[in-house]
This record gives sequence, structure tokens and C-alpha cells, in this order.
Amino acid sequence: MLELMPLWMFLVVCLIILLGYPVAFSLAGTALIFAAIGSAFGVFDFAFLQALPNRLFGTMVNNTLVAVPLFIFMGVMLEKSKLAEDLLDSMAIVFSEVRGGLGISVVIVGMLLAASTGIVGATVVTMGLMSLPTMLKRGYSPALAAGTICATGTLGQIIPPSIALVLLGDILSSAYAQAQMGMGIFTPKTVSVGDLFIGALVPGLILVALYCLYIFGFAWMKPDQAPISKEQESVSVNQLLQSLVPPLALMIAVLGSILAGIATPTEAAGVGAMGATLLALARRQFSLARLREVMETTVLVTSMVFMILIGAAIFSLVFRGFGGEEMVTSFFTGMPGGLFGATLTVMLLIFVLGFILDFIEITFVVVPIVGPVLLAMGADPVWLGIMIAVNLQTSFLTPPFGFALFYLRGVAPKEVLTGDIYRGVVPFIVIQVLLLAMLAMWPALATWLPTQLHH
Repeated sequence: MLELMPLWMFLVVCLIILLGYPVAFSLAGTALIFAAIGSAFGVFDFAFLQALPNRLFGTMVNNTLVAVPLFIFMGVMLEKSKLAEDLLDSMAIVFSEVRGGLGISVVIVGMLLAASTGIVGATVVTMGLMSLPTMLKRGYSPALAAGTICATGTLGQIIPPSIALVLLGDILSSAYAQAQMGMGIFTPKTVSVGDLFIGALVPGLILVALYCLYIFGFAWMKPDQAPISKEQESVSVNQLLQSLVPPLALMIAVLGSILAGIATPTEAAGVGAMGATLLALARRQFSLARLREVMETTVLVTSMVFMILIGAAIFSLVFRGFGGEEMVTSFFTGMPGGLFGATLTVMLLIFVLGFILDFIEITFVVVPIVGPVLLAMGADPVWLGIMIAVNLQTSFLTPPFGFALFYLRGVAPKEVLTGDIYRGVVPFIVIQVLLLAMLAMWPALATWLPTQLHH
């Protein structure tokens, strides 16, 4: 019973989060209660918690994590400056004569918005409020409209510069160093957030292309459920450029500076935050009241992320103190199928946990536990990071608990039934599982571009 303390601790924290308690305090509180029980029975040494101040100080001075509030600021500022609305209107007119054109426009705009915000909830809600009424008015089936918006909203997980990849990159770099130290390599190779950004580009674009192909194919087979727009509006080249160039320029400035090695992800996030503010100024959408609103949202989201990080630090220290790390290592190394079997088990675990935990909790709680083991078994850190990101994206879409479905349900009109949303996301889940299979078969989809740029 006592030797299974790490497992009980993990199950109890999942249960408490399911009951609706704040995640950060659930993690820290559960860990401290278990530490007290373990100490009383003589199976836990409180000396483990003496490492906590160093852990927290390490978080405070971590330069990579400075990118988090900056990317959040950039995303919120772009959302408030109505940039996405203009872009969607223009793209919808450009694709108006293509079957499923409005759906394809939603995917492309969602991709640009995902690259700007990197926050799943923000993208799903924004796209839901903005494009769902338009799609329904144009005669799209509620299932296709809802499925497209949910799937597009989750692109924020994989399309860089995603906050999920910033946090994953930071955790994986520590896990990679730890795995190499454990193998007796004292000059460890490093993996950075920039590597993950570069590695996510090809899988992200493949996913967007597969979404567009599916919508086009669906519209071809069932034209009554994705009709071509009857109102033939026109958009001038100038109008199109005015709505398309600013977000593209910002993406190129942020991603281009990282890819070219001119800036670190944190410096690029600063460029993005400043660029978004200048765009809002240029569009006359900027005021001190709006700036205050953007800053308040940024502080709220950032505080949530860092409180969870502190809770997760306490949780992982107590987990380690109970010998949880050794338990996980022996479980995975003794598993049939070697690295493949271990990776498949971890992917299934993360998929299931994606129903009850947000990507931040999974990144901070699960990845530090399983990451070092898989990396020591020979998994490539960039490939593993992209697999985890795509997997989380899939679990956010899966009924009945997927986060994206809840976000859309909150803003969808009454005529869109919950069943429509569930039915609509199924084909997109199949597409994402297909991408996971492609990544498993051809890891080079994630690793080729980073190795080319490092040469």
C-alpha cells in the first residue's frame, strides 16, 4: 500500500481537479497532505521539500518563460484590434466560388489567429463568435461548422509561436539534460523552444492542408451542407492586402527572427507584443482603456500559468520523494515493445488526461515524470514534444470532455445542438490521429527541418 503512494497521489489529484477545485492549489495541497502522511509513516523525508526555494527561484530567473506573458499580450491585443474579423471577411470573399470556401477561409484565418494567440480557448471562442453565425447563415450544416471551428481553434497547440510549445520546450530541455546525466553524459546536448517551433512547422502545415482537403471533399460530396455563397461580393486587391499583410508580417517577424537565429523565442515574443500594439495603433483600435484591458487579461492568464507551475513543482518534488520516478522508470523499461510500447502507453495516458487536465497541467505534471524515461530510452526530444502537442490537441477535441467542445458550446447559438458539435469534430479527430500515425512512422516530419537549420 505505502509503496504505491506515488500512484495514489496522482489519482487523488486527478479526482480533486475533476471536482472543480483550482488546479494549482489542488496540486500543491494534495502533495503536502501526502508528504505529511508519508512522513508520519516514515516513508517520506521532508528534506526533499528543501529543494523547493531553489526550484521557484529557477522559475523566476528562467529567461524562456518570459516569452509566456509576451505571447499572451500579443494574442489578446490582436484579438481586441478586430484584425481577425477583417481577415475572415476578405478570405471568405476570395474563396466564395470554391466549394466549402467559407470553411477553408475559417481554417486559414484560424491558423493565422492560432499562430498569433497560441491559446486554445481564446481562438475557439473568437472563431465561434465571429464565424459560426456566418457559416450557419450561409447554409452550412451545424455539424460541419462547429467541427471546423473546434478543430481550427486547437491549432494554437501546434502552430508556432504556441504557448504550449514554449512551456513544453522548457520542460523537455530539463528532462533531456536529466536523461543524459542519468546515462553518464556530462556534456549534454540541448533542445530549445526554438527547435520545437521549427519542428512544429511541417506537421502544423500538414494538418491545415488535411483540414482544407476534408472540407473541400465534404462540400463536393454534400453540396447542400456546404453551399457556395450566392451573394457574389467582390474584394479589391488593396482590401485583401490590407487585411492579409499585417498578420502575415507579424508572423514572419516573430517566426522569421527565430528561424534565422537572429532572436531567441523570448526576444521574438517581445517583437510580437510590440508589433501587435503597433497594428492596433495603425488600425485606430488602440486606446488607454483597451491597453488596460489587454494588460489585465495578460496578467490573469500569466498568473494562472505560473501558479500552476509552482503547484506542479511541489507535486513533482513530493512524487520524487516517494520514489515515483523509479517506479515510472521500472514500469516503462520493463514494458514489451521497448521505446515504441513505452511511447504508445504515454500517448494513451496523455490523451486520457487531456479530458480532465489542461495542457499546462499535463506539461508541468506528466511530462517531467515520463519525459526523462522516454528520452533515456532513445526518443528524439523534438519529435516527442511535437507528438505530445498533437496528442493534446486531439484530446481537446474528443467528446464528451474535450475542452474545445466546452468553449464552443459556451458561445454557440441555441440551434447548434451539443450532438452537432460532437458529430462535427469526429472527422477532424480522425485526421489528427492520422497525423500522429504519420509522425510515428516518419519522425523526420518533425526532426528534418531543425537538423537542416542547425547545419
